[in-house]
Amino acid sequence: MRFGAHMSIAGGVSKAFDRAKEVGCDSLQIFLRPNLNWRLPPLDEDEVKRYLQAEKRTGIRPVVGHASYLINLAAADHVHLRKSIDALVVELERAEMLGVRSIALHPGAHMGQGEEKGVKKIALGLDKAFRRARNTRAAILLETTAGMGTVLGYRFEQLADIIHLSHFPQRLGICLDTCHIFAAGYDIRTPSAYARTMRELSRAVGIKKVRAIHVNDAKADLGARLDRHEHIGEGKIGRDGFRNLVNDPDLAHLPAILETPKTRGRDSGNKMDPVNLRRLRRLELKL
Repeated sequence: MRFGAHMSIAGGVSKAFDRAKEVGCDSLQIFLRPNLNWRLPPLDEDEVKRYLQAEKRTGIRPVVGHASYLINLAAADHVHLRKSIDALVVELERAEMLGVRSIALHPGAHMGQGEEKGVKKIALGLDKAFRRARNTRAAILLETTAGMGTVLGYRFEQLADIIHLSHFPQRLGICLDTCHIFAAGYDIRTPSAYARTMRELSRAVGIKKVRAIHVNDAKADLGARLDRHEHIGEGKIGRDGFRNLVNDPDLAHLPAILETPKTRGRDSGNKMDPVNLRRLRRLELKL
């Protein structure tokens, strides 16, 4: 696996590569834009050049984009829905400029409209964004979710329905988040539980649709529907669960991205990404 972590783009998207190199990443995830701001200036051409140079210099790849948390393609409010589609178009356009070929996206929350209507709205919103960004190539990776509140994507079947309803299924994939699926009720802690979960995923969407993995341990219990990330091996999933994952030959070619806390307690700086990366690599080597 290409182990990596989500890195800050403070100071420019190109800065993420040196941050990733410093902690020992093979792959990388970044926000393609400031995460919590609807309005933003165009991506500077010089910064694009610096980004491409840094990618070549460090050899860190692939880069997975992560869409803004503001985006909700199932939004009940028409203004929020319009802004979400507009923002996703910008994400696709920025990915094209940077050569990023996949963007992880939280599918959306139905906000009381019902799951069936929410799923249909997400598929429709994706189609609108793809049509407007027709000259782009990045795939949207629907991220598995914990199912907090009215958030959709906590069942594999919901993600399958979105893909099947879309007119652009070839541009849709899955980002498998270990904390989220565990919180949603999919167990991976033992070899038999892991095999059962992967069979369910394969039946619903197909293993080949999985294009990236978020490797996060979970603070909450199995099926708790709480999105709370923990350091690898220190949460409810535990090291055995990640040993099952990182030694799965069907997933061996994928980027495995940490979204675990950067610090522990009152520490400053990124002290924990190197620790968590080392733990994952040792599990892969079965040490």
